[in-house]
Amino acid sequence: MPRSASRSGAASIAAIRERIIRCRRCPELRRYCAAIATHKKREFAHDVYWGKPVPNLGAADARLLIVGLAPAAHGGNRTGRMFTGDGSADWLARSLFAHGFATQPTSVRRGDGYALIDAFMTAAIRCAPPGNKPTPRQMSNCASHLAAELDALARIEVVVPLGKIGFDTIVRHLRARGFQSRSGMLRFAHGAEFELRDVHNRRLTLLCSYHPSRQNTNTGKLSQAMLDQVFARARQLIGRPRTSLPSSAELSAAR
Repeated sequence: MPRSASRSGAASIAAIRERIIRCRRCPELRRYCAAIATHKKREFAHDVYWGKPVPNLGAADARLLIVGLAPAAHGGNRTGRMFTGDGSADWLARSLFAHGFATQPTSVRRGDGYALIDAFMTAAIRCAPPGNKPTPRQMSNCASHLAAELDALARIEVVVPLGKIGFDTIVRHLRARGFQSRSGMLRFAHGAEFELRDVHNRRLTLLCSYHPSRQNTNTGKLSQAMLDQVFARARQLIGRPRTSLPSSAELSAAR
């Protein structure tokens, strides 16, 4: 990618982050997130909650795209960073670090040194929804943020949706951009892999994973080994890790 294109993508991502944080398209979700920030979980009683829409994480030249569902009420909604400060974050950070996609195996709080390497993290919806169940209208209201991110991400090679909602969301966006599967219908299943191409013959690999939620990890539906296998395959598809660490701007965004 030309350096000017890289700078343009970075500027676009920074602007998108600001729009996400200021977004008020779902006032009921803004009220819900603010209420959680006021009536805190006991173990986080002394924390200052973020309580706003949670922006994306990662750099514009990333080759791996991770698509989650939404910030957790006492995870991302508390810390202000995606997949940070809860059980899901613990599982995901370990897998990403093990395969060269993160600077460390823990994602606890902003400013802890955790950042993504050659990866970009986003979600179907940016506010914590009650019961982790966003409504169709809320999903629709949030869709333009993901669309803008995809416009700015010019080097994505592998997309990992975490869970069925993340899968359905990214498939809709990719189809709108002309990406289609050469192997027939796309069906979500853990470890399922699909090659997609658009009219310009640009290729993406869609690599599915169960979401590392407590509902899945506590019941044994998803093990750490299963999650590791997904990101091991992503590493295999993308190739060798980048040798350079995230820039100061990327580390600043992670804070």
